[in-house]
Amino acid sequence: MKNLITEKSNELLTANKELAFQNEEKEKRAAELIIANKELVFQNDEKEKRAAELAIANKELAFQNDEKEKRAAELTIANKELAFQNEEKEKRAAELVIANKELAFQNEVKEKRAAELVIANKELAFQNDEKEKRAAELVIANKELAFQNDEKEKRAAELTIANKELAFQNDEKEKRSAEREKRAAELVIANKELAFQNNEKEKRAAELGIANEELAFQNNEKEKRAAELIIANEELAFQNDEKEKRAAELVIANKELAFQNDEKEKRAEELIIANKELLAFTYISGHDLQEPLRKIQTFVTIILENENANLSENGKYNFKRMQLAAGRMQQLIDDLLAFSRISTTELKFEKTELSWIVDEVKTELKDTIQEKNATIETNELGPVNIIAFQFRQLMYNLISNALKFSKPDVPSHILITSRIIKGSSIKNEKLSPEKNYCNITVKDNGIGFEPHFSERIFEVFQKLHGKEVYAGTGIGLAIVKKIVENHNGIIIATSELQQGATFNIYIPAS
Repeated sequence: MKNLITEKSNELLTANKELAFQNEEKEKRAAELIIANKELVFQNDEKEKRAAELAIANKELAFQNDEKEKRAAELTIANKELAFQNEEKEKRAAELVIANKELAFQNEVKEKRAAELVIANKELAFQNDEKEKRAAELVIANKELAFQNDEKEKRAAELTIANKELAFQNDEKEKRSAEREKRAAELVIANKELAFQNNEKEKRAAELGIANEELAFQNNEKEKRAAELIIANEELAFQNDEKEKRAAELVIANKELAFQNDEKEKRAEELIIANKELLAFTYISGHDLQEPLRKIQTFVTIILENENANLSENGKYNFKRMQLAAGRMQQLIDDLLAFSRISTTELKFEKTELSWIVDEVKTELKDTIQEKNATIETNELGPVNIIAFQFRQLMYNLISNALKFSKPDVPSHILITSRIIKGSSIKNEKLSPEKNYCNITVKDNGIGFEPHFSERIFEVFQKLHGKEVYAGTGIGLAIVKKIVENHNGIIIATSELQQGATFNIYIPAS
């Protein structure tokens, strides 16, 4: 009986010890639960703080994006204004060229007119000399005629005396018959000579009449020529006035053109400063955003790994969504930084084999190419004068886009070709018809896009599909276009829905 009581006591003692141990364990567990609850509350607080920080960061990023878009819009307006000023400048320059040609033509006409006036003045002087000579000849002829008239009167007086003497001699006829016959013969001769002189006098008078008419005609011609010279001098004076006015207009136009050039240079400097500020803002913003983003990704990963058992299914789902959103933001920042680097890096051109760049990109995308069962075919890819690392980014973006937007049930096929063509065969106002261009074509058999999106796809943040369907930031093709512009070229996209897409790049061959 005593042994039974002892056993029972031992059992009770053991049970009490076990109960005490369980109570201690329970208290420890309760303490651990309290600590776990406090830790969970702390983690929830941290989570809310992080979510608030993320919301602030998102708002700040949205604000920065708005500022960037505003700045980009201002730059677009400024670029359009600069282009308009360039067009106005070219028009003004063309007008000045035309005005200079017109002025040169007027000077030539003026010089010809002056040469004609010199010739006319010489001709007029010659005519005046001829007129003076003719007048002198007329004076001499008049004096000679007067002398002949005097001789005629003397001869008539002599004939009168001779007739009187003949009458006297007739009285003395019988006495002086021999002398009479001789004197009669002399009178006959004298009469013939007098008749000849009269004829000469009439001829001379007719010549004088003709000479006077010719002199009157020359005087009339001289007056007409003088009137023409007066008109020509007035016209020359008018042309000189017009030339001076045109010269004054040209001076004003040149000053205006110089002012526009100064304004253009100032505007260009402002645009350069604005671009630098915008690129610096994007670059610094990207780097500053990466630090809190990395912390978000780190803490989300720690929570999912260490506290996975304590989280509800909804909590796990929200954390995974947060992780995906942070990943997309990281990709967006990386793309923004890449876009800013395209504009800020030094443009160093070098002769590079395009086939080497395509091979490097194929190696980097090897897993995706195998996953899509894709074939990348190249044809005659020769050397091109390019910025090598930028062109590698260009080919990477185009090939990865072709793989991303491939048809799910059709193996992807990408064809890359290059050729040298004349600018005149492209018929694009941005390209010079005289230059040779390297035409690089990237063609795929993917889902394609509607033709009216052919320009929009090159704009920043422009996506034709939601992020649930195709991942991406909408910056890849904007980077491609920027790289092509850095190479002084153009890119043209053509496509039809479900008919694949073709990207034609034209850059100077040398």
